[in-house]
Amino acid sequence: MTTSPITSRLIGIGWCVLVPFAAVVVYLVLGTVAVLLIGEPIVATAFLGTLVVVLVGSVRIQRPRWLAHASAPRPRPEIPRFEWTVLGCAVLAFLAGQSLALWIYVTAGSAGFDASNQTRHAAGALATLLLTLVAAPAGEEALFRGLIYPLLRKRVGVLASTLVTAVVFCLVHGNAVQFASTLPLAVLLALVYERTRVLWPCVLLHLGFNLAVALVPAQALGTLANPVSAVFLCLAFAACALGLYRRVAGGTATGAVRGAGGESAMQ
Repeated sequence: MTTSPITSRLIGIGWCVLVPFAAVVVYLVLGTVAVLLIGEPIVATAFLGTLVVVLVGSVRIQRPRWLAHASAPRPRPEIPRFEWTVLGCAVLAFLAGQSLALWIYVTAGSAGFDASNQTRHAAGALATLLLTLVAAPAGEEALFRGLIYPLLRKRVGVLASTLVTAVVFCLVHGNAVQFASTLPLAVLLALVYERTRVLWPCVLLHLGFNLAVALVPAQALGTLANPVSAVFLCLAFAACALGLYRRVAGGTATGAVRGAGGESAMQ
């Protein structure tokens, strides 16, 4: 029986709600258990990231068809140009996210962001570095780009999967400042995964973003903490991301190909 367009769209919307909700609930439950057992939130979060990598990696290696979707990426000869585009978008993602986040913080403040910083400082430099540069990039990429995004792509297109994954990724950070800071990055990472179908480029970009946040002092970006800079940089990133999206979506089907094989394992 052929599914009507309205029914198909409703199924797609339900899928976009159910998949991230279920994955995040399981993630938060595991995180709560880890905090109760370990006691130190930063160490527990690092442990949780490692656990997610192991679990998602096992699924991607042992059952790659479960997360397979759409058509294969474009031929290798086009990748160098793609990489330069991604690097340019990554710089804009950092500047746009930081500008918007700083503006929000200067204008309205953020108790959640302040609490997050206090927790990191209390945990010490070593635990914070472990979380920021190892566990968070690997664990979050495994969960969001390695699991949630490909599951969404089995039912809906690149644009919907990208936006849903990005919004959920930002919401998990728990405050408006980090939401604004990571939103451009989350969009870029989804497009990179769609194009490459492997996680290591996403992990490297995520690590580079976190490293830049840690090394570049907020004072150095203080001139960007205003609505003009924030809007300009966000529009510049949006233009770059749109160009990247057109290149990525042009090489894949708009819908999913059920039962597709050959999905790369967690590399």
